[in-house]
Parts: sequence; C-alpha cells; structure tokens
Amino acid sequence: MDRSRWSYHATDLTGDLSAGVSVAAVAVPVGLAYAAIVGLPPQAGLYSAILPAAADAMFGPSRILVGPDTATCILVGATLTQLGLATIEERTQVAAVLALVVGAFCLVGSAVRLGVVANFLSKPILTGYLVGVAATLFVGQYISLTGVPIGSHGIVAPTVDLLRNLLQIHGPTLAIGLALFVVIRVLKRHAPRFPGPVAVLVLGIGLSWMLELPAAGLPVVGEIPRSLPLPPTTLPPVDWSVLILDALGITVVSFSSGIVTARSFAPQLGQPVDPNRELRGFAAANIAAALTQGFPVTGADSRTAVSISAGGRTRLAALISALALAVMILFLHKPLALLPMAALGAILASAAIDLMDLRGLWRLRAVSRFELLLGVLTAVSVVASGVMNGIMIAMAASFLHLLRLASTPRDALLGVIPGVPGLYKLHRHRDAAPVPGVLIYLFEGSPLFLNAARLKRRALRAVRRFPDPIRWFVLDASVMVELDSTAHDELRALIAELRQQGITFVLAGGHGRFREVVERSGLAREIGPDHVFETAEDAVAALQSEFLAPNGRARPDQPATVRSI
Repeated sequence: MDRSRWSYHATDLTGDLSAGVSVAAVAVPVGLAYAAIVGLPPQAGLYSAILPAAADAMFGPSRILVGPDTATCILVGATLTQLGLATIEERTQVAAVLALVVGAFCLVGSAVRLGVVANFLSKPILTGYLVGVAATLFVGQYISLTGVPIGSHGIVAPTVDLLRNLLQIHGPTLAIGLALFVVIRVLKRHAPRFPGPVAVLVLGIGLSWMLELPAAGLPVVGEIPRSLPLPPTTLPPVDWSVLILDALGITVVSFSSGIVTARSFAPQLGQPVDPNRELRGFAAANIAAALTQGFPVTGADSRTAVSISAGGRTRLAALISALALAVMILFLHKPLALLPMAALGAILASAAIDLMDLRGLWRLRAVSRFELLLGVLTAVSVVASGVMNGIMIAMAASFLHLLRLASTPRDALLGVIPGVPGLYKLHRHRDAAPVPGVLIYLFEGSPLFLNAARLKRRALRAVRRFPDPIRWFVLDASVMVELDSTAHDELRALIAELRQQGITFVLAGGHGRFREVVERSGLAREIGPDHVFETAEDAVAALQSEFLAPNGRARPDQPATVRSI
C-alpha cells in the first residue's frame, strides 16, 4: 500500500519506538569508538548521530539510518592529520567544515543527478555485501560477548584467536551476553512485536546495577559526556585546496557506502531506492553534522540492521533515535553508563543473524552461477578487506564479466520448420532445416570493437563448415543497436571476402545507431538496396522461392548440414 511522505499509522508506533531506543543505545558506544578513529573528543561521535539522523529522516527518501562509518572516519582522520591540525579544538572545527563541504558536494550531486553511478551496483553485489557485513558485524561482537581481546580482522583470524584464548574468556561477560542473546532471539521468534532490544537494554542495566557487574570486571559503556552541541564559531587557517580535494574523496566514499547500504536494505524496507534523493538526504545529514560539531556521515548498516530487527516501520524511528540519544546524554547518562557492553554485543549479534541472507545468496545460482560466484566474492572481499575495498573488487569483477559478455556474444544458424512461420535456431530445433542456398547467421550482440573480429571470424567459419552450396549470406541484425568504426570496417571486410567466394551479403534488421551508421557510411549502398530488409523473415521470403521445390518444401536431395557453428 502506498503511503504519502508524512502519513502515519498508529500501528507502526510500537515498532518505531523500539527501533529508535535500540538504535540510540547502540549509537552510544559506536559513536564513541568512531570519534576515537577520527581523533576527536568522544562527544563528537554522539553529536554525529543526533541531528544528522533527524535531518536525513526529514529530507531523505528511505528508512536507512545515517551515522559515521569506518571508511569515512578513516579518511576524515587522515585529512585532519594531513592538514597538520595539532589541537583537539582545531580538529573539531575543521571536521565540522569537512562535513559542510561534503554536504555541499552531495547537494550538487543530487542536483546534477550523479546518483546514476548507483546503477553499477548489481543484485549479487548487494546480496554479497549484506552477507559480508552481517558476518563482520557478528564476529565483531566476540570482544563484547567474551571479554577476550582480539586485534585481528576478518572472520577466520578473530575466530582462531578466540579459540586459542578460550581460557581467557571472562565468565560473567559470557554468561550475561549469552543470556541476553537468548532473550532477544526467543522474543524475536515467539513475540516478534515485542521490543526485544529495548527489553535487553533494560535487563542489562538492571542486572549491572543489582549484581554490581562493573565491580566484577564486566565492561560497561562508562561515563558519557553530558552536553549538547553548538555550532562552531571559529576556524583555524587551513590549506583549502587540500581540504576541498579530500572532501571530494570523502564524498565519493561516503556516498558509495551509503547507497550500497540503501540498496542492500531496500527489499527488507519494502521501498525503492532513488540515489539522487538519497544524495539529498546525505547532504542534509552532513550539513546538520557540521552545525553540531560533528563530522561526515553516511548510511549506517549496523544501525539500520538494528532498526529493522527491532521492528522499525517508518522514518519516525530515526527521529525517535535522535531524540532518545539526546535524552540519554542529558538525563540517563548515569544508568546508561552501567549498560554492559555484552548487552550491546547481544543486540548487534542478533541483528547480524537477521541480516545474513544466505538463502538469497544461494538463489542467485538459479539465474547464473557467475552471479553466485560474484555474490560470494563480494561477501569474502567485504570481510577480508573492508566494505569499500570489497565493493570495488566486486564491481571490478562485474565490469570484467560485462566485457567478456560484450566481447563474446552468442551466435547461431537459423532455418525454417516446414509449415510453421518464422525462423528457428538449428541447434535447438531438430525439425528445423536450413533454406537451400541461404546461410542465415544470427549474431546476438551489437558489433563493436570488442567483438568485431569475432563476428567476422565466426561468420566465415560458418560459411566454411556449411556443406551446402551458398549463394546468399543473411546477417540477422535484429538485436543490433550500435555500430562503431572498428566493427564497420570488419563488416565491410566480411562483405568483400564473401563476394570473392561468390556469396552475396544480405542485411536483415538492425535498429537505432546501427542502421544510422549503415546508411550514413555508405555501407547500405555497397550492400545494395535490394539486399537490405527489415527482418530476416522478409529476406528469406524474398530469396527462398529460387531454391524451393514447387510444393514449398526443401528439395529431398538437400545434403545434411551443420546445426551449430
């Protein structure tokens, strides 16, 4: 059912409240960690999750949540270091300016419709991306759920490290983490409308307070700065050429990461993705981050996963998460400080399980084994080398596959079935027979520099292997829409070589630029107006009367012929 942008159903409120509170609770430790990556004070990570989330909910088209992500944070940190900013105050001010410039670039990108680059993200890449992110997200909770310090990355290495250090597992942390994980999974299965993550948060804080878990060595969130942001008022001298160039790079990375998140979650969110409107939402979020002493943000996969897992239904979930995070900072900072990291690990691990669509990945095999391979490659690359590197590796594999397909189109020989109209592929229809004296060659692609030599080679091979005497070579160009100069010259050379063998070239079909180039270049005149037809059927109808017996059937003395090239 279609809903207007601002319509709301009361039945969605419970899920949105649960999702908003859950996302806010997760945003606290995640925000603190991202601030450390960038080299900014802890509150900067929290500020980047309040007003930006609300701004994207107001101006963005989808229900994904925004926030800092690893790739963007690394680039921001590198830029601040390259600019030679020594003090925390200077880094904070310039980080806000970076967010403002990134927001401006996103706004320009939306206006000139640069979201078209999102079309290069295929379903196998998006499916594999979700699997890779889910696996990474799950393995990332080893530390929170066991207390074992793990410094390696990926899936295999952290798992091996955990198995090697089983004796170092902190018993209370593991017990609390597993118990809360079981609670959230049981609620998910038997009471899906109940806000499981919120229940886990309340249980975690209650257990931490009653059992004095911090005293037992159980890691907790700890003290949270109690303040709300104000817009920066000063700016230190910086190299603007470096800042703007780096901001452009950050924009490309953050948009790529964000649009992958949006398109990957689109089936679960039940809404299409408009990349240009997503750019507008990212612009609003980054401008909001700049006004609140934050840093550049983009689509956040872990928070979106938590929101979906907690039952978030509309954009109100993002607004509630922003409001809940602000309330937590101002009024609930003391109880929230008692929240066990194991509780957050349980929530994120549960969200990772809900996110991992292994069945969807396997279903790709029904369409193409290569697409299954591409999905697996994306998942493995995301796990092994990070989100952006994984996406780039998968996109490179996709382009290579497209080049292979474009350079090696399929082809076939066509014939007729007596008494049945139309032309049929000889290798598929055993009752089809070639038209005597006529070789009908179908090339299933537009002739371009990638495949021009193949077209000529395969066509001449078909002529050599055809045992019947050939007087006419009909090129079925019904799927051809483009013709470049390289292919044009190869086609002209093919015509000349066929003419030397006493075979007349006939062109049938072709559309768009293909026909325009054929006419404009004089190739149509060289072929002859009497030998250019709209369809291969028209060409055969005009030629076959010379080679058929009076009863309309192929002559019985017609020799056997090859059925494929």
